[in-house]
Amino acid sequence: MATNFKEVKKKMTPERRARIDARVKKAIASMALDELREARRLTQAQLAQTMKVDQGSISKIERRTDMYISTLRNFIQAMGGDLRIQAIFADGSVEISQFEEAEIDEEPIGQAEMMGVKSIGATYTAPSKRRVVPER
Repeated sequence: MATNFKEVKKKMTPERRARIDARVKKAIASMALDELREARRLTQAQLAQTMKVDQGSISKIERRTDMYISTLRNFIQAMGGDLRIQAIFADGSVEISQFEEAEIDEEPIGQAEMMGVKSIGATYTAPSKRRVVPER
């Protein structure tokens, strides 16, 4: 017979519940793009439709480890968010404003432009475990 997690959690010590809650918060605070999209309950096809590209382009973006800031910004905006770039130092942090858009372009983004391809023969960077960390 399956056990209800709420029942199991009630039997845990407060310290153990606190450790579990901290791990959950940490996991939520750091997600790869595909995990973020899934957490927002969006499919690649839905996001592709919003961005006016094909589903394969979304898959490629999610696997990339290096991309233009504008590509990442467009991806985040298509999910309903805003991208902020922040430099964090021991004595504080500062938001980098140089990459902010003056206004949002209403023109559809071409697939090659969205992927950050500026010329024929551009190379594709293989995926890794690098993660985009949202603001805490």
